[in-house]
Amino acid sequence: MDIANYHARLRRILWQTDRSRGSLPQRLALGLGRFLDGVYQAFEDGGLSLRIMGLAYTTLLSLVPLLAVSFSVLKAFGAQNEIDPLLLEFLQPLGEQGQMIHNRILTFVDNLKVGVLGFVGFAMLFYTAVSLLIHVERAFNTIWRVRDGRSAGRRFSDYLTIILIGPVLVVTAIGLANSALSSHLFQELFAADSLGTVSRLVRQLGSYLLLSGAFAFLYGFLPNTRVQLRSALVGGLVAGALWLTVGRLFAAFIASSSNYSAVYSGFAGAILFIIWVYVNWMLLIVGAQLTAYLQNPRLLEPRLHGATVDERWREQVALECMACIAGAWHDNQPYWTLATLQARYPGFQADAVAAVVERLERRRLIVADRSEPPAYLPARTSETIPLTEVVAAVREAENQGAMLPAVTTVLGELDAAIARTLGERTVKDLIAPNC
Repeated sequence: MDIANYHARLRRILWQTDRSRGSLPQRLALGLGRFLDGVYQAFEDGGLSLRIMGLAYTTLLSLVPLLAVSFSVLKAFGAQNEIDPLLLEFLQPLGEQGQMIHNRILTFVDNLKVGVLGFVGFAMLFYTAVSLLIHVERAFNTIWRVRDGRSAGRRFSDYLTIILIGPVLVVTAIGLANSALSSHLFQELFAADSLGTVSRLVRQLGSYLLLSGAFAFLYGFLPNTRVQLRSALVGGLVAGALWLTVGRLFAAFIASSSNYSAVYSGFAGAILFIIWVYVNWMLLIVGAQLTAYLQNPRLLEPRLHGATVDERWREQVALECMACIAGAWHDNQPYWTLATLQARYPGFQADAVAAVVERLERRRLIVADRSEPPAYLPARTSETIPLTEVVAAVREAENQGAMLPAVTTVLGELDAAIARTLGERTVKDLIAPNC
């Protein structure tokens, strides 16, 4: 049995097994297997891998401007030196090369005089720093299957908050933690710890919790959807543990390997830095996937091939979605969101339903309100929306190429037959009390 067949067989076992049955260890093992398969599927498709590479490239361009803006903000509070240890800890797995890169980055930041850039120069500097957050949001939205990102106004306000207030909050948290560790009470509690083992463990735990909190904040704040606090916290804790574990392994690899300097010579530090940045973004993306899967397990379901979702199924989903959306509006019931519409179709991938809803919205048959997450309403009263328009929304050809005249005639006859069958019926005829 080759690897492809073995993987297909393993996936059938993972997804055809009823998770509600079995013992707790079996359910946990099945959930872990599905999560790993979902991560593998996401990277196998290639989209996330390209986004991680894009994030690594954007980081190289944005790191110095981002640090320059952060240093400028912290100077107003007299805390510009507090961010230096954070950068050094981030580069610590690189060993001696990390210290060299740390010194070089700080030299670039010190040489960058924000005050003499002028308005246009400062705007470009700020945009370079913000572009990193834009790419992170797009990557998170891809994981959450969110089609629309933030508006320009929301991006400006939200990202400005992260860039200007984020460093201050981090430095404040570090300052409070250091004050607590150096307090008289802490010294008395661990006075008998002559070797400093307990004190060192407490400091490491504090660093881990601070790092996990930063990850959880990104997971909860950056996706353009409502993220549950519990899911974001679990994702942050797992991502923090992965970062610390992989950092130790990476440092051990660097310490045990001396050939990279001989191979890359003066470029060794730059190569290692790029690899470490890529690994960090990969870990951040894995944590984001865990956060999304915990809140919406349907995102784990294997993707459907295009042949599986046929035109008849799209017509069925379009008519049912219109009936549900119009019925909720007509009966003054809670409006339907994309997630609640997707929940009606177990066994089908979430993005297959999303594609149908997108077509209905593009044809102005439904509209989304400004709630979070957006809910859908009929664009017109249900008695003025013919069923022929609903069916045509999902039957529209995506590729309008050259066609034989005889084929054109047959397809026209099919459209005419559908129009005669549906007649004058509208969406109002589909509204049922139990959608």
